[in-house]
Amino acid sequence: MGEGIAQPEDQRFMAAAIRLSRWHTGRTATNPSVGCVIVRDGVIVGRAVTALGGRPHAEPQALAEAGELARGAAAYVTLEPCSHHGKTPPCAEALIAYGVSRVVISVTDPDIRVSGRGISMLRDAGIEVTTGVLEEEGRRSLAGYLTRQTKNRPYVTLKLAVSADGMIGREGAGQVAITGPQARAQVQALRAETDAILVGIGTAIADDPLLTVRTPGLEAQSPIRIVLDPFLALPLTSKLVETAREVPVIVVACEEVSPLAADAEGLPPSVLPDISPTRGEIGKWRAPNSQAHSSSPATEDVEQGAVPQPISPLVGEMPGRAEGGTSPADMESRRTALEAAGVEIVYCNPYHPEVLLPALATRGISSLLVEGGAKTARLFLEAGLVDRIQLYQSPIVIGEGGIESPLDTTDIPSGFAHRGTYVFGADRLDEYEREN
Repeated sequence: MGEGIAQPEDQRFMAAAIRLSRWHTGRTATNPSVGCVIVRDGVIVGRAVTALGGRPHAEPQALAEAGELARGAAAYVTLEPCSHHGKTPPCAEALIAYGVSRVVISVTDPDIRVSGRGISMLRDAGIEVTTGVLEEEGRRSLAGYLTRQTKNRPYVTLKLAVSADGMIGREGAGQVAITGPQARAQVQALRAETDAILVGIGTAIADDPLLTVRTPGLEAQSPIRIVLDPFLALPLTSKLVETAREVPVIVVACEEVSPLAADAEGLPPSVLPDISPTRGEIGKWRAPNSQAHSSSPATEDVEQGAVPQPISPLVGEMPGRAEGGTSPADMESRRTALEAAGVEIVYCNPYHPEVLLPALATRGISSLLVEGGAKTARLFLEAGLVDRIQLYQSPIVIGEGGIESPLDTTDIPSGFAHRGTYVFGADRLDEYEREN
């Protein structure tokens, strides 16, 4: 059986499946969050989203809910049903076994184990298959998974909050609350559906942020926290280090400070170990947005409007190399103290995101939120490795001593399309997305 003809109701039911898929965005480990609805005679008789942790998949759950009503029904799925035997049987087989007569798919799976094979299995079984329904919306809902599959890196969102005079903060003032409570709540929701959040060491020291999710009910969805810290300058007294055992912290240091650096000549650039853990796995690494850790009660950061002062790093822990260099003994002392506090240190040039991002992808990270500061934002923009820009604009004025934003609405890089403008209280959000 060939390509099925789209029906008038297809977009309505696929839109429902896409909305459903967003329920677990960022909470399905290395698997995509897929939505599935089973429709019989114009009525939804089964629905499901990929379970927390990635299993079971959406299709068998929705079919089980529909039961006998699935026979002769239509299934709407946001991503092509899998065709391979992994830790669970193929979803295409489940659709066949339940006797659905039609399957409507938004996005074809780029995974080489699946791509086209799920569709072929269904058609070989006499099931009508229609593809590409609301494909653009479907791709947006699966952006993290698709980027990791096709580009071998996480989907990167750059978030900036800019004052009316074009500033993102004030020198020496620590965190400055630029946006209001509605906008900050929106950022908390973004964190909750993102696998990891990244800042530079300058921001980590000046602002002492916590970078967790503290929206009631979403605390357990805090992202992994990553700091670009070439010479291990992150203070042991920082909120990040003090909460590292509750919510994971990764410090990305230069290869030259690695204890193995002396033995690494001739080897390719050091990257993170090539593992792909699942939710709940025990060890230093956890799957993105794992439910297995508790949130830190902790001190609020700027996302809740607090304005803490910058913290003082420990002796010799200023960002960058100390004058005259840093002794191996000092570096070893810092490394030992950070690791004892529960921080994971990896050695991968912090200022080469084209190397760092694929390394993060091998760790199951599909989405990354870059939050600060200006130099880190420019680093990712200039490398061409930002996929989405969220630019909040506030009516407040920073004035003298302000830190200039790396971009505003008048100088968005070429290749980005404006996807929408949203208003949160007195603040405005403009969202841009890379077109290719």
